[in-house]
Amino acid sequence: MALASASGSLPRVLVVGAGVAGLATARALRRAGFRPEVVESRSAVDANAAGMYLPGNAARALRALDLDHPVRPLGQVVYRQLFLDAAGDRLCEVDLTRLWAGVGECRALPVAELQRVLITSIGGNVRYDTRVTRLDIGEQAVTVGFADGQFAEYDLVVGADGRRSVVRALAALGGSPRTTGQVVYSGVLNGGPVVTEWTGLLGHRARFVVVPIGARRLYWEADEAGESLPADPVARLRSVFGGYGGPVPRILAGVEKAEATLTGEVELGRWSRGRVVLVGDAAHATGPSLAQGAAMALEDAVVLAQSLRVNADVDAALTTYERRRRPRAQWVRHRTRDRDRTRDVSPELRDPLLRRRGARIFEDHYRLLVDPL
Repeated sequence: MALASASGSLPRVLVVGAGVAGLATARALRRAGFRPEVVESRSAVDANAAGMYLPGNAARALRALDLDHPVRPLGQVVYRQLFLDAAGDRLCEVDLTRLWAGVGECRALPVAELQRVLITSIGGNVRYDTRVTRLDIGEQAVTVGFADGQFAEYDLVVGADGRRSVVRALAALGGSPRTTGQVVYSGVLNGGPVVTEWTGLLGHRARFVVVPIGARRLYWEADEAGESLPADPVARLRSVFGGYGGPVPRILAGVEKAEATLTGEVELGRWSRGRVVLVGDAAHATGPSLAQGAAMALEDAVVLAQSLRVNADVDAALTTYERRRRPRAQWVRHRTRDRDRTRDVSPELRDPLLRRRGARIFEDHYRLLVDPL
């Protein structure tokens, strides 16, 4: 355990955020010998009802956290990605077993189920309804101010509080995300059509993805080009995707509620300042097209803990962490943009190309991520 406390006692580490990034970071740090505190601004009863798709590199990171066994019974393993045109006719497919051979299985599951595994792995030690309002960054420590007026000193603060990170702003590491010009709709449907694989339908500047997450539940996600949220997300969803084929008509018929968000990218000149460091979407958020948000957060957690364990100097540890992680984050950002550009090409030009070479194009988006951390 290389990180040293200014007083010579066990280092005090604060993780801000109890989503996947924060909980995974706390788990990794505990396994490295630290005892981090985790705070979350939201309430403990604010359960996440969304679904998620974890590519093979997420499974590898979960193994490194010794969490692959409790995750294995959850959700559903996904073996193929099927790409269809808007009418529901086949464009191409990606063999995920072959793509991620030797790395890990691809799995889709409810976000809340993964969060329960992560919370259990840190003994449930999360302080909810706790908001950070101030960071005073010194040479050897960070004084943190909380919304209740209390202050505490820490040897390291980890900002894992998402793409609109408060820690990022308070540490003067960056401001608001840069818009990607996408409106994303999502939800979980119980029952509905039988869908056994990740299935994506590509229209013009719009796409609709559905993936089974176990127990006859489907997680669906759709996006369209746009800069503002609709007043009625369900009505807008049906207006944009009402002419789509495949499983979409039956999904739309069953949708009663849809979450709508504007996506944004986070691209920073640096990920740390003093003893404050960012992980996950707080450091490098992208659009959802590559489904790498959770996977990258899990990888960040593993590498940050490794870097702190083997480097005697904290500055060196944080430099090592960023040096190892930044190329992969940049890869994901660029490949996400590539995939979005593919979606935005006119179907008359794009679809014949994807029928010939789509599998190779989409597999190449993950090529670097197959490599070890």
